[in-house]
Order: sequence, then structure tokens, then C-alpha cells
Amino acid sequence: MAGATGAAGRAEGPGADGPAVPAVTERSGRSLGRLHPTTAMLMVSLLALVLLLAASSVLPVPYAVMSPGPATNTLGEQQGTPLIAVKGATTYPTSGGLDLTTVRIYGGEGRRVTLWQVVSGWLSPEVTVVREEAMFPPGQTAEETKEQNQQLMASSQESATAAALTALGYSVPRHMQVLSFAEDSPSRGVLAEGDQVISVGGTPVGGGDALRAELQKVTPGEKARLVVRRAGREVSLDVPTTTGSTGATVMGVIVKPAFTFPFDVTIQIENVGGPSAGTMFALGIIDKLTPGSMTDGRTVAGTGTITEDGVVGPIGGIRQKMVGAREAGASVFLAPADNCPDVVGYVPEGLSVIRMATLAEARAALEEVRSGGPDSTRLPRCS
Repeated sequence: MAGATGAAGRAEGPGADGPAVPAVTERSGRSLGRLHPTTAMLMVSLLALVLLLAASSVLPVPYAVMSPGPATNTLGEQQGTPLIAVKGATTYPTSGGLDLTTVRIYGGEGRRVTLWQVVSGWLSPEVTVVREEAMFPPGQTAEETKEQNQQLMASSQESATAAALTALGYSVPRHMQVLSFAEDSPSRGVLAEGDQVISVGGTPVGGGDALRAELQKVTPGEKARLVVRRAGREVSLDVPTTTGSTGATVMGVIVKPAFTFPFDVTIQIENVGGPSAGTMFALGIIDKLTPGSMTDGRTVAGTGTITEDGVVGPIGGIRQKMVGAREAGASVFLAPADNCPDVVGYVPEGLSVIRMATLAEARAALEEVRSGGPDSTRLPRCS
């Protein structure tokens, strides 16, 4: 007991001459009045770890996290409504699936991820963590991002319809449509949002390059004679111009392609934004407008932007999209050729990934899958 008392220090009893006793003792007789340095350090470290873990669950960090999202069959329905509906043309029964794939993205202004989410993402082979500014422009709110993605989705649907109908031999006239105005636009009040530009100076313009080329024939500051389609009728306008930042003649407008389709094609989808579903929309439209099944009853998934000319472009999050496709039951995945560096080494087991650069290549690949199966050596692959 003398040793234990020495370790704990001395404490005076009720009387001045009372016996010395330990302040606190264990059953073993060892004093707890003072911890061993090693034990104290371990307890402090444990407390710090607990506090760090607690903070990591609530403190936001400037990263974005991408994880696999759901797949949606473009040949199917959403809440009883066909995803792709055609009116004014003959359609045919389909089978199997042509799935568009998605990515869940966490982060951005007002909904930043926590350190715990970021660390968990780094440890998961199915998740990608990137700097926040790579996904969300600085200062852009979540609502602004959502609106921008919805506009990109609408534009991709128009391009997909144009690409599909053109591939099937239909005539699809194209014009450039006024989307919005620059802040100091000289043409505001003359042109209107939704105007489709038919010609400039008497020369028809079907695309952005042609529109810009004809405008350069006008001296900056002078008026350009435009014919536009507005509310179903053609209108002639003298549109003011100015000098752009590069010295070119500009009207101060933002334009996008607009098309005149031979019949109505409507794409109805909710809670999905961005342009990356364009290729799968185009394939779905073609499958509905042609006899037989393009997939031969299989579930085929894929991704890729598409132009009205049928050129397939790269997208983000392809690794997550391949995982989502496999989880949804797809056995074949169509990947943009420009995404091949992101595909190699990350293909889920049981998924056959096929490379494509155009809509025509995607159709040819599916024909090969029908005749030779998804493991055919004639199919183009990422390598």
C-alpha cells in the first residue's frame, strides 16, 4: 500500500494526525489518480479521432462525388407514358432494351459533400472524386446547374431525332434559332427568342457556320437583312450589328440548331439532365420506326452525345455508367470512341463494351451482335 500511496500522492484525513490514504484506488490496489503517459496519449489520440470522424460527417469540402446512377430503357415507359412516342408515322413492336445510363453527382453550391463522403469515394472502385469546379462552375447555384442541364437535355433530344430521321432517309431541314441575347445586344427588340433564321442577305443559312459567314459580309454597325420564321410565318427584318470581341460582325445573339421534322417525335423523361443520352435516344427512335428488334431481345446500354449529323461524342462518368448498366442487367454497352482511355481496365464482369464514333457504327455493331453475339471478334473494342 505504501507504493500505491506514493504513486497517488498523499491525502489528509479528518484529523491532522490521521493516516495517509490513496485518493482513488482500484480493486487491484493501483491508484488511478494519475494516468500513465502512454495511456493518456492513447486516450487523447482516440478522442481526437472521434472528433475528426464527427467533423468529417458534417464539414463540407470542395469536391464532387460521382457514383453509378439508374439506367432507363428508351423503348419503355415512365409512369405509363412511352419514353419515345411517334405520331404521324408507322411504328413497329420492339423487344429487349436500349438503356440510357446516368451518374449520380453529389456536390455543388448549397449541397457540398463531406470529408467522409470524399474519403469513402476514394476507397470505392465504383466512385470517382473530382474537384468541385470540374463539375460546377464557381458561383453557379444548384438551380442554375439543373436548368442548364435541362436545356442540354432538350437540345440533345432534338439532335437525336434529327440524326435518327436523317439516318432513315427522311429530309430534315435545319435552321438556327435565337436562344437568348447578350447583355448589350444591338438586335434586342428586333429579333425575338425563338426566331428561326432562314436567310441572311438573301442567302439561305442552315447552320451556324453559314450564318456567321454571311454576317461577315456586313460591315459592323450596319444592318443585316434577315428572313426569319416567327409564329409560323416568314418575316423580313433589318437587324443591327456590332463588332464582336474578335473583330467579327455579330448581332449579339446566342443561337442553336432548330429542325423541321416530317412528323412528331416526342421524348418524355424526368429527373435526367445533360446531353449524354443523345445516342441512345437516336437508336430508340430508329428501333421504333423499323421492323424487327434492334437488340434481338437483349438489354443493350450505352451513352454518348450526338450531333444532328450522327457524330457520337464523349461524356463524363463512363465508369459509373458501365457499373449502372451491368447492375440493370445489360450485357452489351455502347461506348463513345473518345472515352476508350477511361474504359480500359474498368469494364465490369459480364459486360461486353463496344466502341462507336458515329450512329452508323452503333447500328452496324448491333447488327453484328444479332448475328455473331456480343463476343464476336468482328466488333470494335476499346484497347
